[in-house]
Amino acid sequence: MTAADHPSVDPEGPVAVLVNPTAGRGRHRGLLTPVISRLAGAGRQVRLLEAQSADQAETVCRTAVAGGVAALVAVGGDGTVHRALQAVAGTSIPFGPVPAGTGNDFAGDTGFPTDPLAAAEVIAEALRAGRTRPVDLARLTGPTGPPRWYGAVLAAGFDAIVNERANRMRWPRGGRRYDLAIMVELARLRPRRYKLRLDGVPYELDAVLVAVGNCPSYGGGMRICPDADPTDGLLDVVVGGRLDRRTLIRVKPSIYQGTHLRHPLVSSHRVRTVELAAEGITTYADGERALELPVTVTAVPGALRLLR
Repeated sequence: MTAADHPSVDPEGPVAVLVNPTAGRGRHRGLLTPVISRLAGAGRQVRLLEAQSADQAETVCRTAVAGGVAALVAVGGDGTVHRALQAVAGTSIPFGPVPAGTGNDFAGDTGFPTDPLAAAEVIAEALRAGRTRPVDLARLTGPTGPPRWYGAVLAAGFDAIVNERANRMRWPRGGRRYDLAIMVELARLRPRRYKLRLDGVPYELDAVLVAVGNCPSYGGGMRICPDADPTDGLLDVVVGGRLDRRTLIRVKPSIYQGTHLRHPLVSSHRVRTVELAAEGITTYADGERALELPVTVTAVPGALRLLR
């Protein structure tokens, strides 16, 4: 669905709110009432969207948008935002993220306060003023199936492999599962052969890390694509070449400051379109399982209207 074929929207209509009750491992359970109160302060009816799974979250968001809501708000982390984006990308329906997850990179990188209630107030003020700001999104396509949209970063290397292993593990729970997945995959670390086309120019190389950023950060503040700007109509592609285990461990802390680009085995490219292929990798977009390689990623300027 695009802005051109979207049904007419009542600018004074209801605001749909998608809530992830498990976001931030449940730390923000008491936030919903004050968040709703602030949004209602914009003089709009607030309609809660209930979902028991990620797929259901996308479905209820699409249904709300097709039904003519005036805006969509996501209360949660990057995963919740990712599900909501599938409904509003390319439409005229404005969107607001209330950061209440473990990772809130998209909200932070697009200028929202880190405090959830402050972010809700920013969204409410934008609703009152009828103000929105355009930001870019990335459009992800593969050989089969519908396209996906993402707002922050696509992981397509070691980071994606770790996520895939962690999601297959049933023990331990919480963050320790991810830590264990890192240890296992570090022991198995090897460069993989990638084929890339950057704005049509082919490259073939060995790498352990490939990230495609619309925004700078992923994983709760890791500035993997530090120069990415979600308003420039471009994507930043960061490639970590033949990094061995010891070098990767040494480089990893610098990713939080974005200084890893200084390492001679790390390169960055700014393009409009990326074609990316490698064997045996499933990508993760905004921290959510996405498409298996090969994929094409395209920057879509102004694909989202933010309530900011």
